[in-house]
Amino acid sequence: MTRTQGFLAMLALAVALVLQVSVFPHLAWHGIVPNLCLLVVVAAALTMDAPSAMVLGFAAGVALDLVPPADHVAGRWALALTVVAFLAARVRQDVKPTATAVIATVAAASFVGTSIFALTGLVLGEGGSVPDLLLVIAVALVWDVLLTPLVLPPLMKMFDRLDPRAVTA
Repeated sequence: MTRTQGFLAMLALAVALVLQVSVFPHLAWHGIVPNLCLLVVVAAALTMDAPSAMVLGFAAGVALDLVPPADHVAGRWALALTVVAFLAARVRQDVKPTATAVIATVAAASFVGTSIFALTGLVLGEGGSVPDLLLVIAVALVWDVLLTPLVLPPLMKMFDRLDPRAVTA
């Protein structure tokens, strides 16, 4: 990852975080908002190298864990988004993913990331029942997939343009 790529990835993450915690709560359905930070991490994982995407995933998770209105044990989103970055990067395999593959990757990433977050909360005794957690996971997945066509194409295009491998290839 170049410095410019890293800077723009962190800038995209900051914008996503601000929108996620300030604007989207007004559009929440049963208190569930789309996870824009997860979408930024998936876009990075599909266009950058895996270690860089995982660092971005960890940074996004820590930010989500610490920025108000966080009301959970810190580290849960950091774990979830690091795993999401790893899994999404495994999809890439040096071939530009198709639109169907991108949507499927976002759906899988949303399911895995939200499940890890929900299950760690269950293990840590932060409340909630399994049916409630399943509803949260399903709604989060729908939100994330619905926003994918609006968020991922511009981010992936930006990350691709800044990729030093694109110049040499």
